Amino acid sequence: MRAARLIHLVLLLQSRESMTAAELAAALEVSQRTVGRDVLALSESGVPVYADRGRTGGYRLVGGYRTRLTGLGRDEAEALFLSGVPGALRAMGLADAASAARLKVSAALLPELRDASRSAAQRFHLDAPAWYQEPRTPAELPPVAEAVWDDRRIRVTYRRQSAEVVRELEPYGLVLKAGVWYLVARSAEQFRVYRVDRVVSVSPCGERFERDAEFDLPDFWARRAAEFARSILRDEVVLRLSPDGARRLPYVTDRAAARSALAAGGEPEGGWVTVRLPVESLDVAYEQLLALGPEAEVTAPAELRRRFARAAARAAGLYRH
Repeated sequence: MRAARLIHLVLLLQSRESMTAAELAAALEVSQRTVGRDVLALSESGVPVYADRGRTGGYRLVGGYRTRLTGLGRDEAEALFLSGVPGALRAMGLADAASAARLKVSAALLPELRDASRSAAQRFHLDAPAWYQEPRTPAELPPVAEAVWDDRRIRVTYRRQSAEVVRELEPYGLVLKAGVWYLVARSAEQFRVYRVDRVVSVSPCGERFERDAEFDLPDFWARRAAEFARSILRDEVVLRLSPDGARRLPYVTDRAAARSALAAGGEPEGGWVTVRLPVESLDVAYEQLLALGPEAEVTAPAELRRRFARAAARAAGLYRH
């Protein structure tokens, strides 16, 4: 435990010019007295840690000292090699760079840890595309990815329905969702999401942009995905659900909408509960709710109820004999 903390302390000092005892204590979640003892132990072991005295003083490393990665444990080394997604890296044109980086890290590890990459690869594989879909790499993904890494403005021709539009974008990040690539970019001071497979052409504008330091890609994507899921639920159906139908509802339609509907449903009558479920459209609701079979009864709207009645009659005819 202490060895890991000492390595963490050295890495913190490598990443900053100087840190106070209070800052180190907060980062390491220990007392300032413990920081003092750890610094003394490092100094005695040959790590050149220097203490600046006074109110504005702190600790720093002398002479550009750098430690190698020999302090990594096996679990840390394997986690490091899990961070790469080979298919995604190839699609973005970064496979060679990632391979070189892994070789450099492997060379810096202790001999007993150098099989970490093989060990991790045997135990974990990310298969990003959805089922029943062939993964496709958009033709313009590599230049878009290059612009993202380089913080360089780009001009894109983007296909929207049957028309094409030209936009100048500040590309902030790429998201791979169920086999589909999305670009998060800023245009006219607003962040928007673009499907990369709808990008017809990309050309650099020749200038870099200053990235907003407050922008958080995972947080933005989580909020935008939740907004999108809510925005497409424009219709509503009323259902009676058996206990099994209520259990299965979140697995055949929008999960958040199903759980909210079930939570707001009244008391069960004869084991069946009535819910009001937001849906994308009546056509989508028909396809989704068919999976529940006799465990769900549509009571409204009347148009959808008649459609299920016809489907039930046809099914009964097929199974009459």
